[in-house]
Amino acid sequence: MLNEREAESCYLGQFIPLQYHHNMLMDANRMDNFKAAIERQVFEGAKVLELGGGTGVLSWFAAQKAAKVYCVEFNPDMVAEARRLLAKNAHGEKVEVIHADAFEYLPPEPVDVVICEMIHVAMLREKQVEVIENFKQRYTEKFGGPLPIFIPEAVVMAVQPLHHTYDFWGYQAPIIQFLQPGVFSADTRELAQPALYSVIDFTQPNSLQIQWEGCFTIEQAGTLSALRFVTKNILAVVMETSSTIDWLNHYMSLPVPEPIDVKPGDILEVSFNYRAGGSFASLQNSLKVSLKSTAASRAAHLSLVHS
Repeated sequence: MLNEREAESCYLGQFIPLQYHHNMLMDANRMDNFKAAIERQVFEGAKVLELGGGTGVLSWFAAQKAAKVYCVEFNPDMVAEARRLLAKNAHGEKVEVIHADAFEYLPPEPVDVVICEMIHVAMLREKQVEVIENFKQRYTEKFGGPLPIFIPEAVVMAVQPLHHTYDFWGYQAPIIQFLQPGVFSADTRELAQPALYSVIDFTQPNSLQIQWEGCFTIEQAGTLSALRFVTKNILAVVMETSSTIDWLNHYMSLPVPEPIDVKPGDILEVSFNYRAGGSFASLQNSLKVSLKSTAASRAAHLSLVHS
């Protein structure tokens, strides 16, 4: 019988269609920022490991300076594709594509940098956190310290209440949507400022359980119908300029269980609890949203107090 992780393997991004991996090569937001971070963190002669290599492009970025790159990929079709593509590119011979499970593989020698891009918004579905936490433990047991540099170095996640209209040609359908950051949508209105709910620092031990409970002060009148989940991957920290090289995932708009009419000054209480790498449903099922107090009720209370 398959264990839980094996049973979930089809959700790891390991067996998504080859064309999806090809589309990632055309994603300028992803490619530009990973290229910049890898160019910064990988030094001449470095040893590099990539966990979940896909087409091999991130390993190839590293190979421009690295002496050796170990590129681990679980999907045999992607292993063949990465080898085919790397053979067409200068320095591709420095990348060894290894058909192995990222949960089990360790390089034959210590490495300086680990690249891992198994990332989905809110750190759901794909196993980035679990893979890296598992790797750190096994790596330390085999090689001792220090740990390699990780790309990304950290992940910052926030949540924000939205008025979101789920009208599709008159068909009402509250569904999860993924929206391009910075692109205006007439269907969406921000009701309050976003709140930070989790920071994952890959240099430190991280729990797989992500939970948050907090409040928002509503700034605009509307119907709270969704929560926007924002995921910013800090690929590299540039100490000399106190800046970062980031990759911002698509926003995820998640419908709330029941829409709530809100007005400026209302206090909204939100809580959720999910496991990194878990399903979207696990987040949806744990989501609780309620009005803690309204501006009108507080005003009435104050009026009674001062009368």
